[in-house]
Amino acid sequence: MRIALAVFLVTFHYFALADIQGVRLWHAPESSRLVFDLDRGTDHKLFSLSSPNRLVIDIEDSRLLKAIEDLPTQTGPVKKVRSGMRNNKDLRIVLDLREAVDPKSFQLKPNKNYGHRLVVDLYHKGKTKKLGKVKPIAISKPVYQASQSLKNQRDIIIVVDAGHGGEDPGTIGHGGVREKKVVLAIAKKLEKLLKKEKGFKAQLVRTGDYYVGLRDRTKHARKANADLFISIHADAFSSPKASGGSVFALSQKGATSEAARWLADKENASDLIGGVGGVSLDDKEDLLAGVLLDLSMTASLGVSLELGQMVLSSMGGVGSLHKRRVEQAGFAVLKSPDIPSLLVETGFLSNPKEAKKLKSPSYQAQMAKAIFKGIKRYFQQSPPVGTLLASLKNGNGKFNGNRLRKYIIAPGDTLSVIAQKHATSMAKLKSLNGLKSSTIRVGQILKVPAS
Repeated sequence: MRIALAVFLVTFHYFALADIQGVRLWHAPESSRLVFDLDRGTDHKLFSLSSPNRLVIDIEDSRLLKAIEDLPTQTGPVKKVRSGMRNNKDLRIVLDLREAVDPKSFQLKPNKNYGHRLVVDLYHKGKTKKLGKVKPIAISKPVYQASQSLKNQRDIIIVVDAGHGGEDPGTIGHGGVREKKVVLAIAKKLEKLLKKEKGFKAQLVRTGDYYVGLRDRTKHARKANADLFISIHADAFSSPKASGGSVFALSQKGATSEAARWLADKENASDLIGGVGGVSLDDKEDLLAGVLLDLSMTASLGVSLELGQMVLSSMGGVGSLHKRRVEQAGFAVLKSPDIPSLLVETGFLSNPKEAKKLKSPSYQAQMAKAIFKGIKRYFQQSPPVGTLLASLKNGNGKFNGNRLRKYIIAPGDTLSVIAQKHATSMAKLKSLNGLKSSTIRVGQILKVPAS
């Protein structure tokens, strides 16, 4: 009877252990992330050892369902992963390291894509949660004022953000195509086009398949002193019929449509997948961060809307558009107070035809070129002070050899806005273009002063 009871207790405890169903390893420039997928939450401890460098992770009341294999240990700090049981109930994971690391661990609750997870971030020594020195927020200054302190004829800096990445795949569309892969390909092609264009400089937020927190993406743009932050995504909807590209700017008063609101909630949920420095965003943290950021949003928002409309119009020459005007929604990734910011949805991966196109390198190149043309058009018309393009616009360069140049009317333009933008009067514009009234139409070409 005692033997039977003992066997029962041991068997009951064995089945009560948390199952580790998988282990994943991601590499980023400043850290690596080890993720354990569990069927329930459990406590854990970790400690470091030296000579040689190791990190020990003890996961209580758990077991590994299958051997750890196929982890990308050829690069990064982790050289080898070993595992074994302690006290017949705790799992011990030992990481043999190439270098000493600053470890940080936390647990994430289940969401739509994943169950319980234990996350262990391995930061290179001295780089724990750091992105370098970030430009201070200039609440009282116009959006481009900070650029004036730089040397004359600098390049216009564009930070290109490929959405999602790593353990956050984004949308998994028709045929299994993953958003994170599609948008990284488009982002890289856009960066390449910008780098080839005289007067522009481009940087990627992520260069490979790893996760970057939403707030860290905007910090990256501010660290680079960016003139534009543009985040590339691919859409999804419950109906496979939804199609077309969209461009979003931040809304300070909420979403402008139900679709925009639904989409913002989906994209903002990425921080719940990847974690934000070990803490998932909650209402209070968003509010606290948002209050300070919203103080200086107005100027950059105006630029975002105008620039976004040019990008959207250019995208319409490549594929269909979901909406023909720039939408607005509360995307966390757009909340950089002093940098014009856009989120571009290149199409719907939930639509079979668009998913097939977005998987194609040739279509990705067309989409990148369309976005590039919209960006280039805006900055040639309204270059930041102190840039090479500003010098060219003032008559010192090739694209503005004459005293007048062409301007194509975009949605939302008025004659008074165009006059103000080009430092002239409505009367002068009417005279230059033979206009009898202030009525203009989208697509109409006007002559405007070059300086």
